[in-house]
Amino acid sequence: MTDNKNIIYGINGPVVTIKGRTDLSMMETVLVGEKKLVGEVIKLDEKMTTIQVYEETTGLRPGEKIESTGAMMSLTLGPGILTNIFDGIQRPLLSIERESGAFISKGSNVEPLDTKKEWDVIIDVKVGDELKPGQVYAHCDETSAIVHKMIVPPGSGGKVVEAKEDGKYTLNDVIVTLRQSNGENRDLTLCQRWPIRVPRPVSKRMGVVRPLITGQRVIDTVFPIAKGGAAAIPGGFGTGKTMTQHQLAKWCDADIIIYVGCGERGNEMTQALTEFSELVDPRTGKPLTDRTVLIANTSNMPVAAREASIYTGITIAEYYRDMGYHTALMADSTSRWAEALREISGRLEEMPADEGFPAYLPSRLSEFYERAGYVETLGNNEGSVTLIGAVSPQGSDFSEPVTQNTKRFTRCFWALDKSLAYARHYPAINWNDSYSEYTQELKSWYEENVSPDFPKCRERIRSILLEENELLEIVNLVGSDMLPDDQKLTLEVARLVRTGFLQQNAFHKEDTFVSLEKQLKMMQVILHLYDKCTPIIAKQIPISKILQTGLFDKAVKMKYDIANNELEKFDEYIADIDEKLGALTAV
Repeated sequence: MTDNKNIIYGINGPVVTIKGRTDLSMMETVLVGEKKLVGEVIKLDEKMTTIQVYEETTGLRPGEKIESTGAMMSLTLGPGILTNIFDGIQRPLLSIERESGAFISKGSNVEPLDTKKEWDVIIDVKVGDELKPGQVYAHCDETSAIVHKMIVPPGSGGKVVEAKEDGKYTLNDVIVTLRQSNGENRDLTLCQRWPIRVPRPVSKRMGVVRPLITGQRVIDTVFPIAKGGAAAIPGGFGTGKTMTQHQLAKWCDADIIIYVGCGERGNEMTQALTEFSELVDPRTGKPLTDRTVLIANTSNMPVAAREASIYTGITIAEYYRDMGYHTALMADSTSRWAEALREISGRLEEMPADEGFPAYLPSRLSEFYERAGYVETLGNNEGSVTLIGAVSPQGSDFSEPVTQNTKRFTRCFWALDKSLAYARHYPAINWNDSYSEYTQELKSWYEENVSPDFPKCRERIRSILLEENELLEIVNLVGSDMLPDDQKLTLEVARLVRTGFLQQNAFHKEDTFVSLEKQLKMMQVILHLYDKCTPIIAKQIPISKILQTGLFDKAVKMKYDIANNELEKFDEYIADIDEKLGALTAV
């Protein structure tokens, strides 16, 4: 390849072209211009090579050179990822701030991970051992919460011919040497590289039969998500997408949390970063950042890097999954990612599809969500990647392309409702528009690990909400006074379900996280109250007398009054219901 072939011919925002044939290859990473901006080859033919640049191209001029790297866009994977904050192409923002101030300088050449830091490494193999891809050859404490396991990269393996002693090593120090089947030696360090657009291989995919426990009643009970599953959180501005994801990040029982702020407003991202740094891990009592990775790509950052950010996040999630961890990725939001696709597609003059989005939008979304899963890793461990993607449809229009295509590739749909959010009902998940296709697959897990009654109670709670929805249509026509008392009772119980069970206060110490056992007890109290009131109504005792007992108001407050470790108090609620309603029928 000669230098005069790799000369910038045209610049259109983040899209740069080279005229004529080059020796560059598709998806290859290149360094663009004098400032060596990071770019990627996205289109190639005999007449023109097209490159998308992941940095601001202001000041770039035709005639500047483009350098080949000979490698795809890849991440450095090793100890030091956790607690870090990266941009969309794994540049460490805290290190950049120390080097160049509050704004990222062009061509900033900062190592993704600290190559000078020494890690206290324990070598798990000895000379003569046979290693296969995915097997652990060393480990170290990355944080107080997570042990980082160095695994043999996919496609490698062989006999250990050299292994260092336990001790302190930096990221690029060789600690194990393998003799591969082709006779060549392969040095293993504390880190490895992996292209972001290529899914990491696994031994096999497994069924999704374990729920991701979140402590949020509307999710765990009504619309559960499985570990290794995929969920969408669509909602307009102000409906609580980010707040819901923050609750899931803090309380879900995943081992590793990856939060991707993709095209979000800068002040919102700042708030997220600040809050995450202050959150205490309920597992360990230490900072939640000890098992969290933050990827910040705000709306004023280069649009191409926004497109790459979710691939960066999912690759990190797969890397920790391969160690045998359960990871959860929060993408906020995939709509901004899709808009980045649309902008780049427009600059490439591609034929637009629905609302200007490129025709390949569905395939890109499917590629992303298909990387979720519960798997057996190459090292014969079990691990999972759970994807939870926020969608921001303009004007809360769920019929727009990103929301509709996301529904095709996710099996859990938590539709946020603007009217619920404005009524301060959080999480603002609309129980009529939402669904989960994991319910049946998780049924046996709930029966075995919580109670055989759990699925039955859930179905009854959902049927009450559906019945309320039908009755409200009648109420809107003739008014609630025209309903018979048995239907009025259904409406009162449905109100209790909505305000006392589905509505949850993230700032209340007893209500921010609720164990599955307490969720079951709450459902049992509500249903017991319903079952005891039904025969009373049948005896022509007016519902007004039942409401005067104060049982419904008391049941609304049980989520605050009973702690997770005081479940025996629910028996007192049951006894109180029996006593007061028994007194009504005795009169």
